[in-house]
Formats: sequence, C-alpha cells, structure tokens
Amino acid sequence: MQLDGKTALVTGGGTGVGRAVAIAFAAAGAKVVITGRREAKLQETCALATGPHLVQYYVADVGDRDQTTALVAWANSVLSQIDILVNNAGVNIVARRMDEIKPESWDYLMNVNNTGVFNTIHAILPQMRARRDGLLITISSIAGVRPSVLAGAAYSASKHAVNALMKVISLEEKDNGIRSTFIAPGEINTPILDDRPVPVSDEHKAQILQSEDVAAAVLFVASLPPRAHVPELLIKPVTQVFI
Repeated sequence: MQLDGKTALVTGGGTGVGRAVAIAFAAAGAKVVITGRREAKLQETCALATGPHLVQYYVADVGDRDQTTALVAWANSVLSQIDILVNNAGVNIVARRMDEIKPESWDYLMNVNNTGVFNTIHAILPQMRARRDGLLITISSIAGVRPSVLAGAAYSASKHAVNALMKVISLEEKDNGIRSTFIAPGEINTPILDDRPVPVSDEHKAQILQSEDVAAAVLFVASLPPRAHVPELLIKPVTQVFI
C-alpha cells in the first residue's frame, strides 16, 4: 500500500500504459480517476482494477482545454484534491515521414502529445502550489531524448517539447514542493503500435517493454518521499539500442 491516502488522475487510462498505471496505483491503495476519449475502454480499466477504492472515470479529450478544465474540476470533487497527475495520453500516425506528413496530422500530434499535457498541468498546478506539494509525471518517449526516424518527425518533436516543459516546471516549482518527472520509455507493446507504417510481429511485441513494466517505473517514482525527486527516467527493452 505504497500510495495509501494518495489521490491520482491518470490520462489515457483506457488502454496501454495508462490502464496499467491505474491498476498499479489502485492496488497500491490510491484513489484513482482515469480519463480518455473512449468510455468503453475506461469502463474496462475500472473493472480490471482491484484495491480498497474503486477506480472512477471521466470521458474527456485533454487536447480540448474546456474539457480538461471540466475534468479537473470533477476529479477534485471526487478526490477532494489531486496529489499525483500522470499524463499518459499520446498518439502517433502512420504517415509520419516529412515527405508524407500532412499539416493537420502535425497539429493533431502536437495538440494531444504536448498541449494536452500543458492543459492538465495548468489546471492542476494552482492547488499543488497552495498545498506546496504535488507530483507531475508525464510518459514521454526515448524519441524525446534522441530523435527517431522510426517514431517520426512530429512525434519526436512533440516529445522533445514535452520533456522541456517538464524540466522547466521542475526549475520553477521546486521551491513550492512540486516535483516534475518525465519517463522516457523505449518500444512498448501498446495499441499505438497499430499506427506503425510496417506491422509489428507478435514475436517483436513479446520482446519489447510491456505496459506493466512502465507502470512499475511510474509507481516507483510516485512512491518516493516528497524530499526525493526523479527529474527523468529512461527505460527500454534489453534488445533496443540506446547510445
């Protein structure tokens, strides 16, 4: 029960890493609210989670600022306060090379992967400042640490941008007791693989990170005492090259 007495909001909680984080947090004793755009997937996550508190959900698109404001207001009413925010919602596209990407696709990725993170943090920071305590975790990507042709120009750019955002928040908010962390995973077996230009084999999916591996890293960061801060954490499959 590492998170007993804590509350958490997890975005992109209907599938993949968001689902795994919600399940891990609930099992660790936290009160958890998840959000995403697909109600059926959110309901599945809630049904899978076990722990002393039921996981609750709210349908919202974090790329929409009005919806995000309403989400945070609702989460506060349910949880009383939000101790931990896990920004996990993220997307990619099939046509991702610069010679084929469409401007609207670029806007879509930036809106979800970067502006969506800003929206949730901007809505939640005031209450954390008032308490002088809070933890912000964003699931980024190795593509945000090293540019990746595989991930594509827009995805790499969006993740570099969000990493910079999290670093600046760490600098600005440290004296307010607010910790800001980005976790940069390598390849993960999640539904985002369906948007790869070349289909991924079942054998390859079995070799790369699984959602629960990343969730374990998130739980580690969230379980540390307020005096301890992990600014960034990189986790990758053994078989993935990182130099």
